[in-house]
Parts: sequence; C-alpha cells; structure tokens
Amino acid sequence: MRFDLLKILLVDDNHHMRVLIGEILRAIGVKGVFEATDGAEALNIMRMNAIDIVMTDLAMQPLDGIDFTRLLRNSPDSPNQMCPVIMITGHSTQKRVKEARDAGVTEFLAKPVTARGVIDRITRVVEAPRSFIRNEDYFGPDRRRRADPAYSGPRRRGSDEDNGNPLG
Repeated sequence: MRFDLLKILLVDDNHHMRVLIGEILRAIGVKGVFEATDGAEALNIMRMNAIDIVMTDLAMQPLDGIDFTRLLRNSPDSPNQMCPVIMITGHSTQKRVKEARDAGVTEFLAKPVTARGVIDRITRVVEAPRSFIRNEDYFGPDRRRRADPAYSGPRRRGSDEDNGNPLG
C-alpha cells in the first residue's frame, strides 16, 4: 500500500491523541496529515483539501464525531459524502457505537490506539471499500460485514421458519 499518497484528517479535541496518531501515520509513511479539533473545523478543512480518510474521535465538543459523520454523509453542502470515516472510541457504550454506525461510520478503532490497529483500519478502507447504500433513513457504507452465501431470503434468520412467521 502507498501510505505516502494518502491525505488523512485527524479530528480530536485532545491534542495528545492527535500527536500520537499523527506520529503513527507519519511513521508508516503518510505525508498528508491534517488536524482539526472538532467536527465543524473538520468540515472546513475538507472543503479546502481533498481528504482520503477521516479518523475522528467519538466524544468532542461542540460537534462530536457522530454529528460530524451525519453532516458529512447527509448535508447538501458536504465536501465528500463518501469519504471513509474511522471512528476512534475509548470506553463508549454499545448504544453510542450503534449510533455512530447508523450515522455512517465506516470502521471503528478502539483506544488505546496502536500502530497495528491504525494500519489495519486504513488498509481495510482502502483495499476493501464497502459499498454505499441510500434509503429513506440512511446513507453510508453497507453495515453488513459479510455476505451470507446460504441466504435465499426474504427471511432474515433461519429460525423464521420455525416460529410461525408467514415468510417461512
């Protein structure tokens, strides 16, 4: 992978976390590292630069990573609706992680951040990009992690046949 060709935007209100991730990115060869302290600043940076990947913290003020992702995916003046978003999260609740996924986050990276984790997530979004889906209440990367070759739908689960479901 040509990490040196990537332009990555780090969005985190914690200066130390931006320094840490920035150093990891530079160590693997990323030359285009941009930084923002919140989602609003990130959108402005994206309007002025062709960003390939956004790595954002979940919890920030005044515009957190989830609200930023919603705006990026759904705003009519979004600078790049299909830009991959890697959400960095510490000890967030499952509810917040689900909310981030439903806002259109592409991948998650758990804290404490490691070089291996950063490389893995960047590699995933570059080498195996997920298709984007648009429907009445969602726009973003396909939330399904893998296709089920045995699925012959419309049933969603194998147990649908056994529980009186008329689809079964």
